[in-house]
Amino acid sequence: MHVPDGFINAPVSIAAGVVAAGAVAVSLRGARKELDERTAPLAGLVAAFIFSVQMLNFPVAAGTSGHLLGGALAAVLVGPYTGVLCVSVVLLMQGLLFADGGLTALGVNVVNMAVVTVIVAYAVFRALLKVLPDTRRSVTAAAFTGALLSVPAAAGMFTLLYALGGTTDVSTGKVFTAMVGVHVLIGIGEAAITALTVGAVLAVRPDLVHGAHGLATPLKLRVDGRLVDAPAAPARVPAAARATRPARAVWATGLVTALLLAGFASYYASASPDGLEKVAADQGIDRKVTEHAAADSPLADYGVKDVDDARLSGGLAGVIGVGATIAVGSGVFWAVRRRRADDRTDAPAVAAH
Repeated sequence: MHVPDGFINAPVSIAAGVVAAGAVAVSLRGARKELDERTAPLAGLVAAFIFSVQMLNFPVAAGTSGHLLGGALAAVLVGPYTGVLCVSVVLLMQGLLFADGGLTALGVNVVNMAVVTVIVAYAVFRALLKVLPDTRRSVTAAAFTGALLSVPAAAGMFTLLYALGGTTDVSTGKVFTAMVGVHVLIGIGEAAITALTVGAVLAVRPDLVHGAHGLATPLKLRVDGRLVDAPAAPARVPAAARATRPARAVWATGLVTALLLAGFASYYASASPDGLEKVAADQGIDRKVTEHAAADSPLADYGVKDVDDARLSGGLAGVIGVGATIAVGSGVFWAVRRRRADDRTDAPAVAAH
């Protein structure tokens, strides 16, 4: 659903950019409460993983494909504020390095794919957890539903922006029907990927899943007919070490998976246009699309310039993209985490006065 330059006029694109910038600013502040020494590295990995899976377009209908948006996945794994930042980093890397998503439309894409998906998915997720049992299956089911609904919600937001500033005279009703219709199907793929990923992390490290905080309950033993908390097992290694070692294993496994998906599996992705591209071509809303400012980038269109072998070119581009995304994302989240630490350091000094 990467909107190119020329779909939305300048005034609405600028307004969307202002909204996107405000959302990112709020998220930077909110992410201080979500990120710590364990989750900050995970957030960089989540951004890279979303980048890699977005390269895997899957068929959803005749001549149409879809790909992960990632807002629901990021929100459940690392929190809604950090989730907005994760997807925004991905969109920035895609726009600057790969000419995917217009640069003048960056604000539009952040609003659609980062802000709307995270807000809708996380609101649905939290609402469902209030009525479902406190189990891992409930977390996975709630993540599935939130992801499913977030994709047509993003399609609806695109339609609203098109109604306000579309550069062609196609009926808004036709655009809405076509966009929401195809993106409901894409939402099923989004939901499946989100649920599988969240379920996999829950199986090995539920404490690393933001949306599962408070899910774990102490082991109970029946003593004299009463249930009591089981005594804690003796610690042979420091708690910090026990938490860090498995977290590093999760991080390493996730990184290898992202590299394999982007560097190898992406070659087998569907070549059909995605939902927005298909609707734009069918309805004629792409008549005024303009060439991307980074069209001459050596990585444009997810290939390495002057590398003739398509498999090698796409694989190298994917690996570079994963590396760039995790580097930029980790830098952002490290800075946010450090700011959180500075805030905690300053708090006692302020209280003392």
